[in-house]
Amino acid sequence: MKPALIFDMDGVLIDNTPYQARAFQLLFRDLGLSTNARKLLQRLNGMPATNILKTVFRHPVPEKQLKEYASQREFLYRTLYWSKRRETPGLSRFLEAARAAGFRIALGTSSPPETIAYIIDHLDLRRFFDVVVGKDDVARGKPHGDTFAVAAAKLGARPQDCIVFEDAVLGEQAAYRAGMRCVAVASGVPAKAFQAPLTVIKDFTELTPERLLELLAEQPEAPKPDKQRAQRNYMQLT
Repeated sequence: MKPALIFDMDGVLIDNTPYQARAFQLLFRDLGLSTNARKLLQRLNGMPATNILKTVFRHPVPEKQLKEYASQREFLYRTLYWSKRRETPGLSRFLEAARAAGFRIALGTSSPPETIAYIIDHLDLRRFFDVVVGKDDVARGKPHGDTFAVAAAKLGARPQDCIVFEDAVLGEQAAYRAGMRCVAVASGVPAKAFQAPLTVIKDFTELTPERLLELLAEQPEAPKPDKQRAQRNYMQLT
C-alpha cells in the first residue's frame, strides 16, 4: 500500500510566515512587549497561538485573555494576508500527482476550522484532502504528535506508513513523536534547523511522488524525537 501524506498548513500549503510574524509583532506593540516575533516563530511556529502567547509574558495570563489576544492576532493576520493568499509553488500539481499515484492525503494543522477554511477553500485545495484535522480535533497541539496521529487514524494508515510535511522544528518533532517520517519545507527556518527529514524542499516544484518513494527507501524507520529541540527554554526571547 502507498504511504499516506499529512500536510501542515501554514508555511507548507502557503508561504505566510512573514505575515504571521508581522501580525504577532503588531500585537506585541499594542501590548507593550519587546519580543521579536520573527525569532519567536522560528522556534515556536506550529504551536497553537495561545500556547505561543503564553511564552512572552513573565506572569500568568488567564486563558480567556490569551484567547482574546489570539483573536486579535488572527484579525491582524487576515487583514495583512487577505490579498496575498496563494499556494506554495508546485503544490496543486504535486497533490494531483500524489492522488493519481494512490496516496491518501490529510491536512493536519493547529489552526481552527474558520482559519482552515480561510485558506484551503479560498484556494480550492480542500478537494485534495481525504481528511482535515485541526485544532478542535485534538486535545494537545504540537510538539505533541496528536494532530498527526488523529489524521493517520482517520485515513486508516499506520504511523510508519505516513509522511508529514512540515515547515516548523516543533512540527518535525511532532511527526517523530507520532512515529512518522517527515519532509521539511524550508519556508520560515533554515534547512540546518531540522533534525533528520527525508529531504528539505523550498517548494513543491522540487519533489515528485516517485522521488518520495525513493527517499522512504533510504530512511526505512522514523527518527526518534530530539527532546532538546522539543523542550527548549523559550521564555527569554527579546
